[in-house]
Amino acid sequence: MAKQKKQSPGTIALNKKALHDYFIEQKFEAGLVLAGWEVKSLRAGKAQLVDSYVLLKDGEAWLMGCHITPLTTASTHVIADPTRTRKLLLNKRELGKLFGAVQQKGYACVALSLYWKKHLIKCDIALAKGKKEFDKRHTEKERDSAREIQRAMRTKGKDD
Repeated sequence: MAKQKKQSPGTIALNKKALHDYFIEQKFEAGLVLAGWEVKSLRAGKAQLVDSYVLLKDGEAWLMGCHITPLTTASTHVIADPTRTRKLLLNKRELGKLFGAVQQKGYACVALSLYWKKHLIKCDIALAKGKKEFDKRHTEKERDSAREIQRAMRTKGKDD
């Protein structure tokens, strides 16, 4: 049975599908505008980034498709929408780079992870280029060959 890799203590959620479907060109760190119940849910680790992406419009960046499950103990007078759009906080230079690159054909902006940085919640977003089917197969073959090499090195050391 394969060992599961543990997330670092500051990591809240990862988007593994984005790493499989895209070539990551450049990463950016963005802050998030959140409501109080969302922060409480993120402390409990109730977030998913599976189909999330970044929408760029009107000079701003928005996180779409991020699902934050509300806790049952959260406030009852606020209606919690788990999939609402959340504003990303980036400086103008970073927004300019993203807007310029996304205009090019084949580029997209995707969310990679949510994590804690001191007492703030940050989102890793990336400028990415979509992979074709043969690229995905090639990446999988490279990963399998690296695994075989590691296995051979491990067994070689035990034989001595």
